[in-house]
Amino acid sequence: MNTALRRPLAASLLLFLAPAIALAESADDFVEGYLKQKQIPGSAIMVRHEGKTVLCQGYGAANLEHDVRVKPQTIFQSGSIGKQFTAMAVMLLVEDGKIALADPVTKYLDLPASWSGMTVRHLLTHTSGLGDYREDFSLQADYTEEDLLKMIKAQPLASAPGEKWSYSNLGYVSLGILIHKASGEFYGDFLQRRVFAPLGMKSAQVINEADIIPHRAAGYRLKEGALKNQEWISPSVNTTADGSLYLTADDMAKWAEGLDNEKLLSRAGYEQMWAPVKLNDGSTAPYGFGWGIHQTPAGRRVLEHGGVWQGFAAHIARYPNDHLTVAVFCNRVGASARYIAQRVAGSYVPALAPPVHTAKKIDPAILRSYAGDYRLEERFSIKVKAVGGHLETTWLGEKMIMTPKSESAFFEEDSDRTFRFEKDDKGAVTSLIISVPEELVLRRLP
Repeated sequence: MNTALRRPLAASLLLFLAPAIALAESADDFVEGYLKQKQIPGSAIMVRHEGKTVLCQGYGAANLEHDVRVKPQTIFQSGSIGKQFTAMAVMLLVEDGKIALADPVTKYLDLPASWSGMTVRHLLTHTSGLGDYREDFSLQADYTEEDLLKMIKAQPLASAPGEKWSYSNLGYVSLGILIHKASGEFYGDFLQRRVFAPLGMKSAQVINEADIIPHRAAGYRLKEGALKNQEWISPSVNTTADGSLYLTADDMAKWAEGLDNEKLLSRAGYEQMWAPVKLNDGSTAPYGFGWGIHQTPAGRRVLEHGGVWQGFAAHIARYPNDHLTVAVFCNRVGASARYIAQRVAGSYVPALAPPVHTAKKIDPAILRSYAGDYRLEERFSIKVKAVGGHLETTWLGEKMIMTPKSESAFFEEDSDRTFRFEKDDKGAVTSLIISVPEELVLRRLP
């Protein structure tokens, strides 16, 4: 090609790329400022739009002690984002004919006869009736699969299978053991062979803190406003199927491409995975197989899931009608990765930006009526205080300011968390509901 032709081609290419470059710069401006404001050391972000990866970038520090920057190849812990990979493993076994969604879990696992109504589908959709880890569960002890199953069996079912939706990490721990029984392989090895390698996800693997793993980020937590290193967790607790994966922004680009192009599974398999679960009474809950199924305030469909674990926070959001996927990793527990994902999505499709809340001044006596201690099942408690014209609490070591938008509903600036208080028929405050986006119901303590 001669010079005269090369120059117009270069100019045309720049004109074609200019909108994507401008959008990436807009996302960059927001992310860099938000990380600094929220004391988040670092983040990696992947955006796939209209069939192409348009952003795959690191921001901030992967390791504060060694001053290492985040890159697209930086390895993050991904928390409960791992559930969608566990669900993929189950669906591959379903299409292999080794598992059926309607199979009773007792076909694969030694469980009480009273659990005979619990199916594989119930485990995938958080409708099994299983609860969550008890508050006294030790994250520092080592467990075999048999130990974990014994612990799960010791807990009574909170509801009949299929009766209601209730998020259950133990359901996905059970699925990991079930995958092992049905396939003969540890679920992490199965994922490596059937998912990660075929898609080219070169860094994806189950957490392994003993091996030397290049580009591994350090995880952090906030304690009284200061960043601290993550707390140590035993190796076996870091290998369960409820969310124990290492992933990178590069890996998520390959994952999003695989989902876009319907690799690995049949179309019918994907349709099942992304369909809201139907409960016994005929109603539905906004969850499929390892994916939350929601609508944005503008009515756009979004398939999403977050994860928080051992000094890290993550989120993936797929907007199928907008041909957009955003994945966000942060190396501080409690960071609002979902809010970052929403803001980044809004830079590419403005209608996807999170709503802007308007504060309302309410009677100080009403604010004071909400002050007190609230408890989430057997997991943890928080203390809510009335301060000035708002409420405050501490969540995962971070102070949260709850600004009123009505007499019972509150929001947090620069976050996707919302709060609402419920009262009984006598006007007494009974609970605090935190949406993140799944609803966590904390009962008020006397």
